[in-house]
Amino acid sequence: MNIQRIHHVAYRCVDAKETVAFYQRVMDMDFQLAIAENEVPSTKAPDPYMHVFLDAGCGNVLAFFEIPNSAPMGKDPNTPDWVQHIAFELNSLEELLEAKAKIESEGIEVIGPVEHTLFKSIYFFDPNGHRLELAVNTAQPGMLEKLHEVAPAMIDEWDRTKRAPQHAAWLHDGSFQANDN
Repeated sequence: MNIQRIHHVAYRCVDAKETVAFYQRVMDMDFQLAIAENEVPSTKAPDPYMHVFLDAGCGNVLAFFEIPNSAPMGKDPNTPDWVQHIAFELNSLEELLEAKAKIESEGIEVIGPVEHTLFKSIYFFDPNGHRLELAVNTAQPGMLEKLHEVAPAMIDEWDRTKRAPQHAAWLHDGSFQANDN
């Protein structure tokens, strides 16, 4: 299998028109296309829907379904709000701070910037309750390579203990040395 990229990711929305307007206005995304059917192509179920597609940059597509004949949209009550989110990358800390100001000017509450050592990010919610993240990479040379190197040991330890392995404690204690890798 030779996967080229993610073709699109799709989420549910409450109102397709409001969702498109939010992503155009707040996120500067272009509205690419809409597909509407009265029957689901894959299942043949008689279930009308509006499927909208937005340009998330660099060939990435974010899509939403409005499905009016289904039960009201909800969230998994057993999953914390911070877990499921869509993260978008920006080029600089300046862009991140400008985005934060723009989003806050819309009356939207924003958390951050939050320091993750490898990147800094802000968090907020779209009108459907989907958590969004805007991030800017800040990793020092060698950090990602070091994490890649210890990833197999970390997942094995996690699988055994369900506790955070300390292979990358430097992410939080500031002890990273570029020559450690």
